[in-house]
Amino acid sequence: MEELIKALREFNEERDWEQFHSPENLAKSISIEAGELLECFQWSKDFKREDVCEELADVLTYCIMLADKLDVSIEDIVLNKLEKSKKKYPVEKAKGISTKYDKL
Repeated sequence: MEELIKALREFNEERDWEQFHSPENLAKSISIEAGELLECFQWSKDFKREDVCEELADVLTYCIMLADKLDVSIEDIVLNKLEKSKKKYPVEKAKGISTKYDKL
């Protein structure tokens, strides 16, 4: 992950784009790119894998950049959220169903 973060930082520094990467702008960009990812599936169950991968890469890139901007560890925040989700969705209540935790 560190190599990836370093590559993103270098890419943005070379282009002087850091000035545009406020947390707010990065969050907006995540939402915009997530919409473009969803568009790959808009009218059909058929999709172009290459297009999906490109849009997924855009979403992940902005997520990584936002985590870097906020100086948080992606691994830590995902694992912490997973622990919370385990409590909300215990296996014995949630296995095999998609019901929201407050309705289990």
